[in-house]
Amino acid sequence: MKNRPSLRDGHQVKLLQGGAEFFPELIRALDAARSHIQLETYIFDFHGAGALVAAALERAGRRGLRVWVVVDGVGTPRLREEWRLRFDAAGVVWRVYSPLGALGLLIPNRWRRLHRKLCVIDGHVAFCGGINILDDWYDPQHGALKAPRLDFAVCATGALVQEVQEVQEATMQLWWRMQALRHVRQQNFPEAFSSFKAAGLHLPWLHDAQVAHGQSWVARAGLLVRDNVMHRGQIEKAYRRAIGRARADIVIANAYFLPGRKLRQALVHAAQRGVRVKLLLQGRYEYFMQYHAARPVYRQLLAAGVEIYEYSESFLHAKVAVIDAHHEHPWATVGSSNLDPFSLLLAREANVVVADGDFAKQLLAGLNQAIETGSERIMPHTLMSRSKCQRGMDWVAFGLMRLAIWLTGHRY
Repeated sequence: MKNRPSLRDGHQVKLLQGGAEFFPELIRALDAARSHIQLETYIFDFHGAGALVAAALERAGRRGLRVWVVVDGVGTPRLREEWRLRFDAAGVVWRVYSPLGALGLLIPNRWRRLHRKLCVIDGHVAFCGGINILDDWYDPQHGALKAPRLDFAVCATGALVQEVQEVQEATMQLWWRMQALRHVRQQNFPEAFSSFKAAGLHLPWLHDAQVAHGQSWVARAGLLVRDNVMHRGQIEKAYRRAIGRARADIVIANAYFLPGRKLRQALVHAAQRGVRVKLLLQGRYEYFMQYHAARPVYRQLLAAGVEIYEYSESFLHAKVAVIDAHHEHPWATVGSSNLDPFSLLLAREANVVVADGDFAKQLLAGLNQAIETGSERIMPHTLMSRSKCQRGMDWVAFGLMRLAIWLTGHRY
């Protein structure tokens, strides 16, 4: 994969808003699978829609398909015993990326998480976005929700599928290497040798992607990834290039928003040259750090003319953007990457970029509806009228975030 991927023609890319659209589409594809399924997710929860996806994976395994599921050790630390037995009986392979040890997240190196949400089926269809295997009407910390979580994903066919498969193969090789090192520490050298050998193998079914015939190809698209080896800054650089080329309007929706200096400057410069910049951000309190640390950067952006809206109808989990949807060079992205240091410096992320007017307009319509019906605009005087206690917590969280970045050895 190139560090600066080019967009290719010949994709059919379907925008999926929320679990109401995503889960039925995913389950249909899982039930139609005939060869293999490779699924990566940060959270795999077994309430509601999550249980329906798990059952579809179980059915696929019982049909004799090769089914691999990779989850993150923080997002999904353990598999429920009921489902472990069911998956084992069906032949579904379940792997946990970087499980936490006794010290948990006290070790900065363990902040490098698998945050991607990817699925490839039979080498023909790929899903990518921000939606975990988690029911839209349920939150593990808050229970039942009064309104569905706001999030997006895409379903794609075409050359993009091969790009997703290459990323997933790299993840499996990394997993085998981590297994090998664990066996070495345990002095289990036969198992360590087997794992090192497996890490060097190419999974044969990851290289048989075919372009389906009879489709209506509509979009130019490409895959952006962020990892800790070859693609450390790919997603952020793509955002900055697209913002720098914007001529009319920019709409960004982000669950956890704390852009670094260069990205903030790109947004400020866009607003100063007359581009209408709108940010749709998290309005509900979810985590202390993410909620409060974002607010100190609001002041600079508001002063430049950037419009900020906080979504409060439900939890905002989207990581999407659309630029110049009604103009000559539309640009849109849907994926897992927030514009914050944990996503842009540490996590393994994946975003799809689409250069297609119809797709961009559809995404823009969804974001505008969320802004108009479920959000509150933040004005400079509103920001300054917050209590001293609230503003103090903002700066404490901002300082802690900067300290966390320093501990990882990064500049942001």
